[in-house]
Amino acid sequence: MWGNSYSYLDMMKPFWRPCVGGAQSGRTDGLLWYKDLGSHVNGEFSMAVVQANSLMEDQSQIESGPLDSMNLGLYGTFIGVYDGHGGPEASRFVNENMFSNLKRFVSEDEEMSEDAIRKAFLSTEHQFISLVRDQWRTCPQFACVGTCCLVGVIVDGVIYTANAGDSRVVLGRVDKDSGGVSAIQLSQEHNVNHECVRDELRSLHPDDPKIVVMKHNVWRVKGLIQVSRSIGDAYLKNPEFNRAPLLPKFRIPQSFSKQILSPEPTISIQKVDPNDEFLIFASDGLWEQLSNEEAVDIVHTYPRNGIARRLVKAALQAAAKKREVRYLDLKKIERGVRRHFHDDITVVVVFLDSANPNSSVSMKGGVGLPTTKKF
Repeated sequence: MWGNSYSYLDMMKPFWRPCVGGAQSGRTDGLLWYKDLGSHVNGEFSMAVVQANSLMEDQSQIESGPLDSMNLGLYGTFIGVYDGHGGPEASRFVNENMFSNLKRFVSEDEEMSEDAIRKAFLSTEHQFISLVRDQWRTCPQFACVGTCCLVGVIVDGVIYTANAGDSRVVLGRVDKDSGGVSAIQLSQEHNVNHECVRDELRSLHPDDPKIVVMKHNVWRVKGLIQVSRSIGDAYLKNPEFNRAPLLPKFRIPQSFSKQILSPEPTISIQKVDPNDEFLIFASDGLWEQLSNEEAVDIVHTYPRNGIARRLVKAALQAAAKKREVRYLDLKKIERGVRRHFHDDITVVVVFLDSANPNSSVSMKGGVGLPTTKKF
């Protein structure tokens, strides 16, 4: 995104802790990273990531075991999918801080709750904006980096989902009579290509006729970005960052006093039904290629081992077909150029059919994929 990527990423390394607790156990194959099958407290899981951008902007994690730091006996599974934009820094930061923030608030409240999850989002946002402010003089473009944020928590027979942006989680529920499976979307997306999201922004900013505009046949907030909620994107949240030394192409001509984008997640709570079989958490790179029903049918039909990798392959085959190229030829295209064919894609499939109280895991997706910019 900016010229001094190497030195900037090096400068940010102190804020990114190394992955621990088995996070290195996935495998890589070119631009693909995958963990075909693992165990978590509530069952099994499968993960896969494929890179398209020069710098991988998607980040993801699964954390299973204690969900607090006070030995309260809260055992469950945390899933995070963070789809960055403008660079990888915000998604990496969230990947290293969201879960620890949640554990802190759960410990303070002595329970998992909607409020604890919301506070974890807002605390992570505050920490990241503070970092932007600290680096403002040396790296002002850091104010343009942000990430969508999708979080799921499974604990005590309850599924919590929280979303800011346009990633998505879909539940697969089996019909015992027919043997089929239905797709139930649990998350609400915040992309201004949805009319209801445009209406929400217009109601929040009644004095701004250009709060959403059509640009290159795509609706965008202020003509700049498609999502209305995110972590980061400081230049659209605080007017102190809408000025020099930020590059003019990122500045908004009109001054603003109310934040344009919001870090506030939409949260849903649902009890696990005996017929609930699995959850698919994925960045929009998957959902741009596959419908909810197509993804759920694949997971229901094929073996669990490697199922996330199978979903990624199905998405790449769909992307290749749209661009009239062969799937095998698409796989040969280098990162950066690959972005013209599809986005970074992250998939985490979590099965819900068993209890494994001793199956603690801490894993981050994409470990081992290229992390330096390709020129």
